[in-house]
Amino acid sequence: MVDVTVRGAGIFGLSIALACAQRGAAVCVVDPNGAGSGSSGGLVGALAPHVPENWNTKKAFQFEALMMAEGFWRDVAEQGGVSPGYARTGRLQPIGDARALDLAHARSETAKDLWQGKAEWHVRPVDAFGDWTPPSATGYVIHDTLSARMHPRQACAALVAALKSLNVDIVAQAPDRGAVIHATGAAGLAALSLELGKVIGTGIKGQSALLQYDARDAPQVFAETLHFIPHEDGTLGIGSTTEREFDDPHGTDHLLDDVIERARLVMPVLRDAKVIARWAGMRPRAKSRAPVLGTYPGKPRHFIANGGFKIGFGMAPKVAQVMADLMLDGQDTIPDAFRVETCL
Repeated sequence: MVDVTVRGAGIFGLSIALACAQRGAAVCVVDPNGAGSGSSGGLVGALAPHVPENWNTKKAFQFEALMMAEGFWRDVAEQGGVSPGYARTGRLQPIGDARALDLAHARSETAKDLWQGKAEWHVRPVDAFGDWTPPSATGYVIHDTLSARMHPRQACAALVAALKSLNVDIVAQAPDRGAVIHATGAAGLAALSLELGKVIGTGIKGQSALLQYDARDAPQVFAETLHFIPHEDGTLGIGSTTEREFDDPHGTDHLLDDVIERARLVMPVLRDAKVIARWAGMRPRAKSRAPVLGTYPGKPRHFIANGGFKIGFGMAPKVAQVMADLMLDGQDTIPDAFRVETCL
């Protein structure tokens, strides 16, 4: 007897499967390519918030998810005995000019209200963080204490271990049984668009790299459109590209070489750091730019969780909660902005 069939073993699928299994549901996870084989198998792992201004449903949902993250990932580690590499280490961003400096100071005030005193947005001098500081034309950086990180592959492995402890395995094939959740990434958005006759979302290619550089206790950095994410295991994820036109959706090329070169220029401490892995893949971006959650149009007892473009790991704890509420208890708390109808 299966209560929930989860199609897709990326971050949304694995997190929802765990939430359902923890509530006592019999769960089957189906993915022909295995866990973390799509965009969730990347290298970066930035759990970074949107700026604290012009507050909306998406930003509020993401904030709640980031607040849930520490407890969520602690439970995952305790359940399965594998660390996801989570830590709330904060983030640094250089401030490029006087206008940006004024905005940064203004956002430090709005953060006090919008982040509810649970995290802070500071303007700091560049020398406050030693050589782990990107160059800044103004001499200042933004330091927020809300951003967190994890290693995506490590996090997926931790979720798999947690699921296994609850007798949930990932299988290559299985029929639909019980409630069915479709968390199939870029391919799922394409299939849904074809079924509905309208583009709901698409896949955006990204490329990233992993360097051998140990800054595990340092804040992540966002500078010159690049993320620098120190991991628990002494590696450093950098990336990524955003490509809408490409020949090979899974091949790395000169665009990643450019990312690595720019990363060394932005952070001179990485000049001699060895590249130990390169990654490319398709990330699911919904037309609404928000996750697509809720019931599957025209398919009773089928549901969708997709569109986690760049923020999937950050959104996952809250996505898992609301989808388990919907499928197991019939409790629908999904924001209207996240529903399929919003993309139509």
